[in-house]
Amino acid sequence: MMEKPKLNGRVAVVTGASRGLGRAIALALAQAGAQLALLARNEKRLETVAAEIREHGGAADPFPCDVTEEAQVKTTRERVIGRYGRVHILVNNAGINLRKPVTDFTLAEWRAVLDANLTGAFLMCREFVPYMRGQGYGRILNLTSIMSHVALPGRTAYAASKAGLLGFTKALALELAREGITVNGISPGPIATEMNRPILDSEQLNRQFLQRIPVNRWGKEAEVAAMALYLCSPEAGYVTGTDFVIDGGWTAQ
Repeated sequence: MMEKPKLNGRVAVVTGASRGLGRAIALALAQAGAQLALLARNEKRLETVAAEIREHGGAADPFPCDVTEEAQVKTTRERVIGRYGRVHILVNNAGINLRKPVTDFTLAEWRAVLDANLTGAFLMCREFVPYMRGQGYGRILNLTSIMSHVALPGRTAYAASKAGLLGFTKALALELAREGITVNGISPGPIATEMNRPILDSEQLNRQFLQRIPVNRWGKEAEVAAMALYLCSPEAGYVTGTDFVIDGGWTAQ
């Protein structure tokens, strides 16, 4: 029987941690012993997640931050390093999705999606990687998407941002490979999260999605969190520069 991955003494930074996959991943890492720095724009929700982690015996602190704002990311890095002194794990999960035809996008909307899904990950890595070096252990995990590999109508901005994030993941993995820092992606398919609520709440859209998922159900946040926990663990030290699709068979078709 495999032992549960142990992250005692590790410090993990998770963006978009106030809900959905970010919350689920933060809970999984905390249960494995990591100390959590929780980042998101909504301070009240962050406090709720931090309290939930503490109630289960974990350690977590909220750091309100908009990862698209360079100044905020720099300030948050200073606060996190001031609090913990080091970082071992960085999970770039924050992101948004706008569903509409490309001709209906404003430039501001297009930039907002790319900033949240791609530029935010760049800013976080640029600020935190220097504090991950020299420890012999580091894990960076970027939440990509099956839209990094395939596409749907109305997802031009989202697909472009996630495909870019996958390329960023591979290149950064090569930059950091000799420093004991791994960089990987997780590409979730249809997962029952708040971001997908417009589809889940529509009987017609929900039916259409289920027909395209070979396992005939939506994925669970805990299933993605379990993969994230493995990739952030010591057992995954030989895994880098790749992407793990969790989609119920969607992209196999």
